Amino acid sequence: MDLYSGLPYWIAKNPLYNYFNPLESDYNTDIVIIGSGITGALVAHELCTAGIKCTMIEKRSISTGSSTASTALLQYEIDTPLSELVKMIEEDLAVKAYESCLQSINDLEKVFKSIGLNPDFERVPSVYYATNHKGHKLIEKEYVIRTKYHLPVNYLSKKELNDKYGIKAPGALENNVSAQIDAYKAATHLIDYHIKNSDLDVFSHTEIITYQKTASGYELQTANYSKINCKYLIIAAGFEAGRFLPKQVMKLTSTYAIISQPVDEKFIWADKSLIWETKEPYLYIRTDKNRIIAGGEDEDFKDPVLRDKLLRRKVGILEKKIKKLFPKIPFKTEMAWCGTFSSTDDGLPYIGNWPGKDDMFYALGYGGNGITFSMVAAQMARNKLEGKKDSREEVFGFERMNI
Repeated sequence: MDLYSGLPYWIAKNPLYNYFNPLESDYNTDIVIIGSGITGALVAHELCTAGIKCTMIEKRSISTGSSTASTALLQYEIDTPLSELVKMIEEDLAVKAYESCLQSINDLEKVFKSIGLNPDFERVPSVYYATNHKGHKLIEKEYVIRTKYHLPVNYLSKKELNDKYGIKAPGALENNVSAQIDAYKAATHLIDYHIKNSDLDVFSHTEIITYQKTASGYELQTANYSKINCKYLIIAAGFEAGRFLPKQVMKLTSTYAIISQPVDEKFIWADKSLIWETKEPYLYIRTDKNRIIAGGEDEDFKDPVLRDKLLRRKVGILEKKIKKLFPKIPFKTEMAWCGTFSSTDDGLPYIGNWPGKDDMFYALGYGGNGITFSMVAAQMARNKLEGKKDSREEVFGFERMNI
């Protein structure tokens, strides 16, 4: 299935990673990672760094799935506000989920410093503004609980928000620990680095169509009838992981994004902060140098054709929202795209082993924090293979489904 349509900015900005290496014969290996997006790339990085030999399988060109459609905001906030998440799961686990995302932003920065390649990782503040009175009540609750657990947060009054950012809204929460990145460049940087430096085997244009359990692990069959035998399987294929899951754990969402023509720097708000709102589905905005990227207008996914038909109308709605928020910005859309992503009822990813499947690990970074969740998943996969206990298993594992 097409994961996106239109022209994602990252594909226009970056040269396509020119890698073509389909598997054409039977192959044996210890560990297989399925998926070459940012999740698979981070998993490969963690394993290769630990000296764990692994192989990556991708049915498309490298990293050209959902990662190319990501707007790549890096925040510790989860789609489900903390004040709501504590009603769904135990409070200490909810707080740990937020703390894990906060730590993962630092860890992502360290990953790219360690390989000497920067995929436009940039520290920027984040502004979470109240769209209306109901939203203002929400951010007041959020401020209280985040302050209680010493999470980085600052409250901005209506006047302070307008004076600093030019946003007319009842109030906002601000932090200075967020970041942004180019997810496509990040994934391809990591994969290329470890192909060259860690003997990472990567087979592109190789689709797994069936798999079966064996005495020593798994046998995978590709579309061209090659067989792959492995001892351990890591699923990092986003919502396309469905065929490897005993039951569906996510719901599919269509989301839309636009990027402006370059604008004069004088029109861009303070510190080029990430901006998002309390309304659902929420508008989210970031910059890339002097371009403005906006996304949102999410819809329940039905099929790619319907998703794509809505693109023109969604572009118009996003443009109107930006004009209302920042009336002085001469925003003109240069590129637009839409993509399909996955979300969960509690806004948390699913990371770990399905009960009873000890030799299959799922790294499914569902939700708006996909990249920070991917960093967590990569570390958890490494710890699992090294036999180390990871306390985050009780936060992000499948057990919370009461299987």
